[in-house]
Amino acid sequence: MRVAVLTNEYPPEVYGGAGVHVDFLVRELRRLVEVEVHCFGQPRKDARAYLAPSELADANGALRALAIDLQMADGVGDVSVIHSHTWYANLGGHLAKLLHDRPHVVTAHSLEPLRPWKAEQLGGGYRISSWAERTAYEAADAVIAVSNGMRDDVLTAYPRLDPGRIHVVHNGVDTELYSPTGDDAALEKVGIDQDRPYVLYVGRITRQKGITHLLAAAERLDRDVQIVLCASAPDTPEIAAEVTERIDHLRTGGHTVLHETEMLAREEVISLLSHAAAFVCPSVYEPLGIVNLEAMACRAPVVASAVGGIPEVVQDGVTGLLVPYTPDDLPGFEAGLAEALGSIVSDPLRGSALGRAGRQRAVDLFSWEAIAEQTATVYMSLG
Repeated sequence: MRVAVLTNEYPPEVYGGAGVHVDFLVRELRRLVEVEVHCFGQPRKDARAYLAPSELADANGALRALAIDLQMADGVGDVSVIHSHTWYANLGGHLAKLLHDRPHVVTAHSLEPLRPWKAEQLGGGYRISSWAERTAYEAADAVIAVSNGMRDDVLTAYPRLDPGRIHVVHNGVDTELYSPTGDDAALEKVGIDQDRPYVLYVGRITRQKGITHLLAAAERLDRDVQIVLCASAPDTPEIAAEVTERIDHLRTGGHTVLHETEMLAREEVISLLSHAAAFVCPSVYEPLGIVNLEAMACRAPVVASAVGGIPEVVQDGVTGLLVPYTPDDLPGFEAGLAEALGSIVSDPLRGSALGRAGRQRAVDLFSWEAIAEQTATVYMSLG
């Protein structure tokens, strides 16, 4: 069997959870089936990469993505199955299905109807991305949801889908790569005072990831607690300015906020995770939250919002603490984040116990080998 994987992100150009998923999934799939990867971006050795034509250099981002989708559909070779990831590549997968008469599998990492803030980033392109995603999903031969919560969201967003075509295959984590380390060079690089505890956020600057709620919650934390933000790739200039303003406000109030605006190397992130008093994931929408698995694998206790697939990963009171989120009570959510973070930071023994349990859960339930096997089983079911 030969599979064409279509994706926006692929190493070395990875900036989000979907890219991490594709990276590790392809590695394990290649032990089971032949895989050809088609991705956005500059040329690379182990994938066929595509760029939008120069004539669209100043066009809306959604139009540039569709131009690449056309090239992808044309570039797919003699394969048994086409597998696309995220709306960026979904239409490419759908067109390749029609062009080559091969089954199309979509992995649901997130859903455009549940991310209305994307209109800030894409403008009218958000209507195009929503159309592309809906078209691909409703015609797909199989949809892989990365959590049971995501399966429910898919059926809510796209009720025309046959529930029998949806398969749940969780995200995973490489627990050999992501494991606790005593290396503290990254802490020195970031400027962390190792005599004081710190809470860590790793993610993009976007409404979805809830970073502004974390910064509001941080005002309630003890000033001895450092807030470390590995936060880059703002969706818009407006949210970048808002985050900067909130950070400045915290610093003026005596809080220590360390903000890394460039992506750190994986080894540096692992080091930061390994030494954090707590890792925080304040997302307002999260199909699974692969970053939580990475934190757990590094033995960091997790404080996360109880949304989407996160409760399928983080066990409340066992591997971390979950904070209820409702859009109608944002102050309550922010207060809950602060209370949960404060309770772990003030009790290091409890934090250590949560971290150990999180590591064990990641090892036991979320290996990429098992996830690749489940994904291949979906392929086989399509004949």
